[in-house]
Amino acid sequence: MARDLLTSFFRSGDAMRSRSVSDLVLSATLDVPMPPARLLADWDREISSRMVLEPGDVEALPLARARVRWPDYRQCVQAVADWTRGLGLQELIAGADVALMACRGARYHHDGAQYGAAAFCNLFLSEDRDLDVHFPSTGHRIPLARGTALIFDTGQPHAVVRRRSSGFDAADFAAGPDCTQLFLTWELPIEDPQLARALGIAFDVDPSTSSQLDEEQVRCNGEPAVLCPASGRWRRAG
Repeated sequence: MARDLLTSFFRSGDAMRSRSVSDLVLSATLDVPMPPARLLADWDREISSRMVLEPGDVEALPLARARVRWPDYRQCVQAVADWTRGLGLQELIAGADVALMACRGARYHHDGAQYGAAAFCNLFLSEDRDLDVHFPSTGHRIPLARGTALIFDTGQPHAVVRRRSSGFDAADFAAGPDCTQLFLTWELPIEDPQLARALGIAFDVDPSTSSQLDEEQVRCNGEPAVLCPASGRWRRAG
């Protein structure tokens, strides 16, 4: 079966541009220390008392407060900086926005409608909880554990699912053992020449369409499309 052709339309300054969506997922397992017990307890309290983290949700946690109780935060950032530098992405992490996130699994989705001008770099902080990040269009399925690091195109569909599952099922995350994953995420500028080269991004692949749009989006085989949150399959919009 032919692979779907995805195109990201993103805002660049005052203009809309088009680009290819990378099939590459860069990954590694980095040596990062476990967050201290009192910080893990803080995160558990935050998630249970102040957030409504339903199965499939991905939500932000307060990073500034966490850093006060996280003596190894710099070590985690340095590990990611060293890895990305080894990929030829010189100092890209240093200037990127970073956030602390929590997810209880994640439905199949893409982030190209909000972050089409970026790639994500994620560092997972939780222990192995029998979960994978799955990219259904490319076939990548990467086990999540402390130190798992990923760089991927925001336009590429992905989900966090049970290791032996064939899709996202909210029932897999409804009860039982803790299945929350915590991770740091950086927004890397997709127009950076080093990053575009590492991911194989081609720009201005559909300028006639981008000139007619005013909202960021991902199109499948040239048509507006939506993603099934359970299977990760594309279907025609409307």
